[in-house]
Amino acid sequence: MPDIAPLRGRRDELAELEALVRRARVGHSGALVVCGEAGVGKTALLDQVIARAEATVRTERIVASQSEMELAYAGLQQLCGHMTGSAARLPAPQQEAIEAAFGLRSTAAPSPFLVGLALLGLLTEAAEDRGLLCVVDDAQWLDHASARALAFAARRLDAEGIALVLVVRQPDEVFAGLAHMVVEGLGHEDAREILRLAVPGGLDQRVRDQLIAEARGNPLALRELPRALNPAQIASGLTLSSTLPLENRIEQSLVVQLASLPAPARLLLLLAAAEPTGDPGLLWRASAVLGLGPDAFDAAKDAEALVVGTRVGIRHPLVRSAAYRAASPADRRRVHAALADVTSAEHDPDRRAWHRAIATLYPDEEVAADLERSAARARTRGGPAAAGAFLERAAELTPSPFHRGQRLIAAAEAKHDAGTPGAALRLLESARALPLTTLQEALVARLHARAEYALRRDRSGVQHLLAAAQGLEGLDPVLARDTYIEALAAATYGGRLGDAEQVTAVANAILAATPAAEESDRAGDLILRGQALLAAEGQEAAIATLRRAQRAFLEQAPDFLELHWMWFASRAAQDLWDPAGLRALADRQVELARAEGVVTVLPIALSLLLLVQMIDGDLDRAEASCDEIDAIKEATGNPLPRYGRLLLASYRGQADDVERWAERIRADGQARGEGYALSAANFSQAVLYNGLGRFAEAVACSRRELPYTHELNLAMRTLVELVEAATHTGEYALAETALRQLAGVTRPVGTSYALAVLAMAEAQLREGEEAENLYRDAIKRFEHERIPIWVGRCRLLYGEALNRQGRHVDAREQLRAAHEMLTACGLNGFAQRAADELRASGETLRVRERGSAAQLTEQELNVARLAREGLTNREIGARLFISAHTVEYHLRKVFAKLGIKRRTELKPALAELTLTSAGP
Repeated sequence: MPDIAPLRGRRDELAELEALVRRARVGHSGALVVCGEAGVGKTALLDQVIARAEATVRTERIVASQSEMELAYAGLQQLCGHMTGSAARLPAPQQEAIEAAFGLRSTAAPSPFLVGLALLGLLTEAAEDRGLLCVVDDAQWLDHASARALAFAARRLDAEGIALVLVVRQPDEVFAGLAHMVVEGLGHEDAREILRLAVPGGLDQRVRDQLIAEARGNPLALRELPRALNPAQIASGLTLSSTLPLENRIEQSLVVQLASLPAPARLLLLLAAAEPTGDPGLLWRASAVLGLGPDAFDAAKDAEALVVGTRVGIRHPLVRSAAYRAASPADRRRVHAALADVTSAEHDPDRRAWHRAIATLYPDEEVAADLERSAARARTRGGPAAAGAFLERAAELTPSPFHRGQRLIAAAEAKHDAGTPGAALRLLESARALPLTTLQEALVARLHARAEYALRRDRSGVQHLLAAAQGLEGLDPVLARDTYIEALAAATYGGRLGDAEQVTAVANAILAATPAAEESDRAGDLILRGQALLAAEGQEAAIATLRRAQRAFLEQAPDFLELHWMWFASRAAQDLWDPAGLRALADRQVELARAEGVVTVLPIALSLLLLVQMIDGDLDRAEASCDEIDAIKEATGNPLPRYGRLLLASYRGQADDVERWAERIRADGQARGEGYALSAANFSQAVLYNGLGRFAEAVACSRRELPYTHELNLAMRTLVELVEAATHTGEYALAETALRQLAGVTRPVGTSYALAVLAMAEAQLREGEEAENLYRDAIKRFEHERIPIWVGRCRLLYGEALNRQGRHVDAREQLRAAHEMLTACGLNGFAQRAADELRASGETLRVRERGSAAQLTEQELNVARLAREGLTNREIGARLFISAHTVEYHLRKVFAKLGIKRRTELKPALAELTLTSAGP
């Protein structure tokens, strides 16, 4: 029966949805989450929109089902499985990912973000000619993998001509951040009209008023609740009052109506409710197994419960749930057994296994083994949540206690990987009650520690991780090493805000348990021991081991585990003042993370790469890396702080941005107990203020790091800024203190970079020929190491010193070179300092005339920067998680705003835009 709610009650909602469709028709895109309680009219509203839209745009619609929630990518396959012919036009990694997700290709588990990007590509292809309206009804029942992919695609829509509508009962956090429209109950007059049409003979006024009040304008409630009243109640006003929620009241009313159907018709409805794909052939075959004939179909159709066409459907989701819940457990098992019998073991083994599992009452190893195989397939399709569900049910049906324990542990691991550590802990408690081997007990302890730490991130989590690592010694050395590094990372996470004694305790335990450096040449062993030495005994003790670890990472073919560990190796390269090693490691980590689609590692790898790009003086490329990090953060919800943006802004001399972000990062670091955040804020502000010549403020920021230089990294590098700031403010004792500490972390390393930094710092505190020799030595070393930003800054300091001595001619030589290099690198504040110093020497610089380039949006800038680097539209789309169509759209706008016609003109146009935005 069609929804009889008057359309005038939905004018605003209808207008908003039709506006979305019109935008898709002219090449724009958008997503809308339509929320409202069951029965409020969401589906009827979408029926109307689709009916009006079908003549002008392509339409795709699916209805998600609760019974499919455990099948990874089931919803996505239902939506666009028939579109896979277009997959060949996608970039190869996306094509492989979507085919793996649909079980069409045997490969490693696909990155969920590559699947999301492939989905965006398929929808874009479908919208190519006339636009696309894509509707997912009952989206709250989507499997986790499909919901995540759809949310990803929805957030990246821009200029593809796609209108995506997700219909849910209540707002779901997976779709947070998308535009929402709430469909509420109808007004009083519309409610009266529905009751009049639903009960043609009229209603007692008291009954009518009470029904209107209880239904709260819900059209389905207004239509169905009167059917639960007998004639005497309608006449007398004695209603069936209930304290049940409205949704349950409606479903209860539907159950009463279904109870009047013949038993075969009820069984047929149960069969249709249990088989959500709507495949008529499957339903006919299963009904034959159950002995259901045409009479059952006729009765179900006459009751307006079953809709039969090219697909078989049930007229409303609540009818589906009512039919399923009202059935006896025995009847449910019968229909699932019938569906299992007629589902292909070759083409749809996972759906068949799930039907068999529901149909099975007692432990059955054959059924459990089928589920275990389905779990393995779910893993390869990137569905850990589905794998966990299969394994949990497999454990329930496993006769052998030993094998049940195995499957419970595997299920717990899958649940943890799916981001539900609480569910993992519940399964582990069940596993502990079973007979386990020593290795299984150690695996349970490790997984329990990881899940506890994921939930609480407290001191006890570090202790449990350490104990788990020690328990794995002699049982699984590779896993033990992986657990040790997790324990050390958890202990050191807080830095100065953490527990120093705990860090030392974990480091000493690692040193006691791991082989000495000379006994192993594996990258993982070496970096683990090197980091432990660094934490327990300090830099000098760790240098040799960290260098060997670095070489091993570059020489050995890394497995995934070591890819995940490369962050430690890259940090070691920074602590060892080794720019060449850092370049090689950062490039390799980014290359591997992209090739493997490991988006969890890629933002950290890109953060290291942008540090290299800044050292190399290529701030434009560093900015493009920041754009990519931001795109990943937006797509994944990764909470990685904006350290890269902060550092870039400090080098650019953008004071407002630095001060705003530094304040946020400090507060965030304090809240999360992350000491590195404080170092990042202090270092960035020190660089900014030194560049702007605000030396007293630079002193205030950089001296905060003096007590923490043993942490190395940014705390160590802030000493360079403190020496420069303190000498300019005349605080020479403070500068000498900073110099001594700097010497303590550079001389032991002894690399050319470290000695150049030390020479430059010492030169500022020396005079005459000694100072000049130190400056020249530093410049030579910086040039040899290809670090232009320090060549420029060192020449600036040398030129300033010569100016102070009255040697203006010699000063100009250094200052001209400094100004040229600093300007080329984009260090606007330092370049301005050089220009001011040149004027003080008596030389007037020709001031470049600044243009008035139009303001670009953030996304236009992101696209333009990558296009400037020579990437194709498709490559830019892959980096920024948008479609190639959207890239083309934004580039057209960039060209128009900048007044250019070719990509080759982007570099100078963007350089002028950056110069203008930095200000004088």
